Amino acid sequence: MIFTSTKPDVEIPNTDLTSVVLHRVDEIGDKPALIDGSTGREVTYTQLRTQIDHFAAGLHQRGFGKGDVMAVFCPNCPEYAVVFLGVARVGGINTTVNSLYSPKELVHQFNDSGARFLITIPQFLDRALPAAEEAGIEEVFVLGEADGCTPFAELLANDGSAPEVDIDPKQDLVALPYSSGTTGLSKGVMLTHENLISNMVLACEMNETKADDRVVGVLPFFHIYGMVLILNLAIYRGVTLVTMPRFDLQQFLEIVQNYKITNLNLVPPLVLALAKQPIVDDYDLSSVRIIGSGAAPLGAELEAACAARLDCNIYQGYGLTEVAGASQVNIAPVPPEKQGSVGPVLPNTESKVLDTETGETLGVGEKGEVCIRGPHVMVGYLNNEEATRHCIDEDGWFHTGDIGYADEDGFFYIVDRVKELIKYKGYQVAPAELEAILVTHDAIADAAVIPSPHEEAGEVPKAFVVLKAEISEEEILEFVASQVSPHKKVRLVEIVEEIPKSASGKILRRVLVDRERERLAAD
Repeated sequence: MIFTSTKPDVEIPNTDLTSVVLHRVDEIGDKPALIDGSTGREVTYTQLRTQIDHFAAGLHQRGFGKGDVMAVFCPNCPEYAVVFLGVARVGGINTTVNSLYSPKELVHQFNDSGARFLITIPQFLDRALPAAEEAGIEEVFVLGEADGCTPFAELLANDGSAPEVDIDPKQDLVALPYSSGTTGLSKGVMLTHENLISNMVLACEMNETKADDRVVGVLPFFHIYGMVLILNLAIYRGVTLVTMPRFDLQQFLEIVQNYKITNLNLVPPLVLALAKQPIVDDYDLSSVRIIGSGAAPLGAELEAACAARLDCNIYQGYGLTEVAGASQVNIAPVPPEKQGSVGPVLPNTESKVLDTETGETLGVGEKGEVCIRGPHVMVGYLNNEEATRHCIDEDGWFHTGDIGYADEDGFFYIVDRVKELIKYKGYQVAPAELEAILVTHDAIADAAVIPSPHEEAGEVPKAFVVLKAEISEEEILEFVASQVSPHKKVRLVEIVEEIPKSASGKILRRVLVDRERERLAAD
């Protein structure tokens, strides 16, 4: 059974991303488009378009054009929109980089993406410059000033006459975010102008936006959720977006209160904080009318608790980097019997559920792998045809690796994963990458890493370790932490006699996952 939207199909603009995102500038030019939540600095819609034109012209003057890759290694700030849409304006490709990445991870993404230029901030240069040098980055731009870097302002110092570029929205890439795979190293997800435009336009059909809405950009713009459904979507809709460079609960609450934020786009750990943290009572959050949650499953009880505490509507959505954002989105107000659901599919989109053993298409209420087909499904993984063939079949269906089902009304529920990725606060962590690090230690004979349920983080990486020499659990944690980004740290260690494996030698993580659930249930 194929599930489709009850809403009519929507016409997708057949042009470039920047033109679509900025389509309301002439209408609302003096309205603040972006506000830096830390300083209060504002950029109006007219100023934003002007800066994008100047940035694009500056890139063109340096020979950066169609098909060239810009690595964007910045926290959330108003300039992120200038860079992203300026690169798109000249036909370039944005490879957005995780702010937590180590130099080794940076080198992998710079090399794999073929990035020519890099833009970052002074605070990141201790990691960015060595990685850029190793990867052969041609020029490093910095927001502000720093030795050995070209100031961002220099790119704007021109007459703003960027060339018109012939862009094929169905074929030309505009974004190259990286998504963790079960084999460890992250993979470049090739997204076209049409992919991003489709997801923005279709998402608008699900929940209404009001002219005076204000959105907070607390989720990172390098992640597909922040990139498409917060940064670009807010500008496309003509609302005001207040940016936050990093998450701090107190600052977040102050921004919501002081800027009278109406729309929150969150992940489950932030919903949990709003539902349970005592500090929330110290702030006036009455402006909030709607909360969207994504990136990881949110339990129906927590969904209801947060909505009740803030007296607002809350809904969930489901998507992946590979579908340029969302594929299913619930519609607020969500009926009580649909809480916990990620909602129906977007217009112009099809979804089906397959039996994981036979590949047979399943019906209502039957659990299997969720598959998506639509104009927002990626072209494929960069430099990895095998991985692309593995997840996009000959009929164009993207196999998500997530287990779910649809009810009789076409509302989807995500219940588990075929893939073994760990979702730590919405970040993807590949067990195989951590296992590969663990077994390099002289005292460790074998290791397996699984997700351990955690109320605040959703899941944390837990390592089961077989020893061949004496070493403490604390030493194991520190050994891994010294080599990975903070979100990839192993948080729990259990010493075991052996790692369960199949006859072919594959780690039977499901055995360990079941053992961990039994342990937690007994506690």
